[in-house]
Amino acid sequence: MYFPVSGVEVNPLIPPLVAFVVSFFTSMGGVSGAFLLMPFQMSFLGYTSPSVSGTNQLFNIVAIPSGVLRYIREGRMVWPLAIVVTVGTLPGVLVGAIVRVRWLPDPAAFKLFAAAVLLWIGVKLAFSILKKESGGSKATEEKFQKMAKEQIHAKMNGENLPAVKVLKFSVSRISYGFYGEVYDCSTLGLLSLSLIVGVVGGIYGIGGGSFIAPFFVTLFGLPIYTVAGAALMGTFVTSVAGVIFYQVIAPYYPNMSIAPDWSLGILFGLGGMAGMYFGARCQKFFPAKYIKWMLTVIIIFTAGKYISEFF
Repeated sequence: MYFPVSGVEVNPLIPPLVAFVVSFFTSMGGVSGAFLLMPFQMSFLGYTSPSVSGTNQLFNIVAIPSGVLRYIREGRMVWPLAIVVTVGTLPGVLVGAIVRVRWLPDPAAFKLFAAAVLLWIGVKLAFSILKKESGGSKATEEKFQKMAKEQIHAKMNGENLPAVKVLKFSVSRISYGFYGEVYDCSTLGLLSLSLIVGVVGGIYGIGGGSFIAPFFVTLFGLPIYTVAGAALMGTFVTSVAGVIFYQVIAPYYPNMSIAPDWSLGILFGLGGMAGMYFGARCQKFFPAKYIKWMLTVIIIFTAGKYISEFF
């Protein structure tokens, strides 16, 4: 099948299949999988024009709602985090889109930029895992594993599942409780980080929220079980803005492919929709340490691939 906007010719079953596999695993870590579909589109499909960023964000719009719905139903959506991520990343994504079109249209320069970002995140996440865990961290991990078993029992018996309880949400602090543990972080700190990540995400074409989950884990010490839903929600909202923005500015760059490839993006999105739903459903059965390692390996591998292609 030929996609005229992107110039890609591929079996129509390949995009949704790849998106399903990628999204199933990455959604457990609060990442939509768009950051891995980008190298797939550029390296394997030969889709290197700036419009690939908008197409990637279109994937997010179609795929993410199923995963978000699952986290909401299980009571693991921390709404204050989702709000702060959205407010912070939204303006950053729009700035990032302008930077992508005006200063990083060349595929080689863009790959080097993407590699630097991914490598930094991957190394940061790896060091956080290798750092010796305290007894409290181990106790928390055991609680979350117990949580999974209790949720299965509760569901089988028609009981309500334990949910996140917001304790404080102000301009200075966000505090919430989950399974006997209390987590607290700075609202302004999260907002500032989200703005910076939004710019990077806007350039890369992933909405911004996808990068935020590793930062929540490494910099603020929040458990992946509670930040995944908020990160996906932020990615969804900012991706909507990103796609609209790329579509609007396309006429001002008639000699460049800017607008997203809607057919290709929707195909990727349909596969991602199924992958994210099942990934969100299975997340609680996987130890947080394994989810973090999975994200780390994928991120560093992708960065290495971009660097090798640049040189």
